[in-house]
Order: sequence, then structure tokens, then C-alpha cells
Amino acid sequence: MLKPTHIAETALYVDDLPRAVQFYTKLFACPVLRCDDRFCALHIADEQVLLLFLRGSSKQPMALSGGNIPAHDGAGPLHVCFGIQAIELNPWVQWLEAHGIAIESRVEWPGGATSLYFRDPDRHAVELATPGLWR
Repeated sequence: MLKPTHIAETALYVDDLPRAVQFYTKLFACPVLRCDDRFCALHIADEQVLLLFLRGSSKQPMALSGGNIPAHDGAGPLHVCFGIQAIELNPWVQWLEAHGIAIESRVEWPGGATSLYFRDPDRHAVELATPGLWR
């Protein structure tokens, strides 16, 4: 059976691209890999990328020299989860509070993981989870 090695990228659709880029680059201190007026790619970790698309800007296929990217888009509050180290949970709580980001929920999971939930400027549910979430 063929299996993927990891999720290489995930996407969120946003109403204000510069605002979203500022939020996530400040939140994760991550570099911008590529950015234009319709999307921005942020390097999260290793080979993992967060794509931020201006909502509605990718409803048509995009022709590249190497092939076509199919049309895609999203609406409403989506969810994305980022893994964090257990030892960094309290520093994350402190960082979020210090930067005026309200923690909407904290969940202690049966497997021992803890999740913090908060909202980004587009009202997406962002989760930070310690190891053990999906054991």
C-alpha cells in the first residue's frame, strides 16, 4: 500500500491577504517563501507550508510552465492545527495573551495532549496541539 509521508501544505482562504500574512508570520516567526497579490506561501517547518489565498482569487485554473493548478477556493471559518512541543504549552499561552490573541478554548485530550484554540483575523479556528493528539 502506498502512503504519503506527511502533509506538505495546507491552505486557508482569507479576505485580507496582507493582514493574514502579518498575523501568521508574527505568530510563528516563519519566513515567506513566495508571495504575490493572490497568495502567500509560509514556511512552517521542514517541508510543511501554509498557503494563504485571497478568497476568490483561485477560482480559475492557473497555468504554469510545468502544468495547470486546478481551481479551488473556500468559504467560512475553517480549521487548522499546528503541533507544538508539550514543554512550550505555557509559553504559548503567555505569548498569545501578551499579543492580545484570546484563547477560545483549551482541551485536555484522553491521550494526554492539550490543545489551545483561538481565531485568526478571518475567524478561522487555529489550534496548537501538544504530542499525543492522535495516538
